[in-house]
Amino acid sequence: MKVAVLGGGGAMGGLFGGYLARSGADVTLIDVSRAAVGTINRQGLTIEEKDGSTLTVPVRASDAPHSVGPVDLIINFVKCYHTEAAISAAKAMIGADTAVLSLQNGWGNADTISALVGSDRVLVGLTYHSGVLAEPGHIKHPGVGMTYVGELNGKETPRLAAIVSLLRNGGFEVTPSTSILNEVWKKLALNCCTLPTSALLQLFSHELAALEPMRDEMRAILGEVKAVAAAQGIALDEDERWTTIIGILERGVGGKSSMFQDVEAGRRTEIDVINGAIVAAGKRVGVVTPHNQAMLNLVKGWEARLAFRQAAEKRA
Repeated sequence: MKVAVLGGGGAMGGLFGGYLARSGADVTLIDVSRAAVGTINRQGLTIEEKDGSTLTVPVRASDAPHSVGPVDLIINFVKCYHTEAAISAAKAMIGADTAVLSLQNGWGNADTISALVGSDRVLVGLTYHSGVLAEPGHIKHPGVGMTYVGELNGKETPRLAAIVSLLRNGGFEVTPSTSILNEVWKKLALNCCTLPTSALLQLFSHELAALEPMRDEMRAILGEVKAVAAAQGIALDEDERWTTIIGILERGVGGKSSMFQDVEAGRRTEIDVINGAIVAAGKRVGVVTPHNQAMLNLVKGWEARLAFRQAAEKRA
């Protein structure tokens, strides 16, 4: 299977692309960062595991999707706000049978991709692996977990089986799902609770789990997510989610959430498809979401301050 990974120079795209390349898959990492592309092509991609061991994988990287040619599978790991541009650029790699798998955070990416390439090509999934970009071409892999993938229509198909086999050969633990949208909402619940809270206070994962005020806030956010999901016919087990969330945080000693990394690097976050998605859905179904609204407002406020300061620096 010929594979292209969008956002392949980032933490999660590089992690998945690197592992797949190590297993012998034909992989090209696609990224707009010339620093990442150049480093990976010269030196390979280095993945540093939680125990301190490292592996360096030779893998192709490119900032020119049109040069790659048609592929069998495109795995999308770009930030939500880059999805439209990334998929539009990736059309040069789409052949008659190309599938597009979104493993992105948040809710709404599948709709954006479907509008560009057709819903018949699109699969969605989520992963509980975590990654941190240490520097271009160097990824830290502090957290390991299950990856779920499925067809939008919930059917079991030969291409789903092929993708599951590909990922398993790469060393990932994978569960194919006939109710993948429910699984996406379970991951969305985790992200709503942990991403803005860790980012705003710049807390490592284990610190977020240890602080009682933050546990109280996360539990309130989770309750709203459950209520919004229930109003749409999606069943979330709140106790199971809470136990899972706290377990992930406690095991992720020293881990930085993706939004924490965004804030630290001074770049835009994905809050609109995380807590913003809950606020928007709550308005549609008549469920109030004050805690998610507060997270949305605070992170958007930080983004506005960032934009203001960046504009001031350009004028200076």
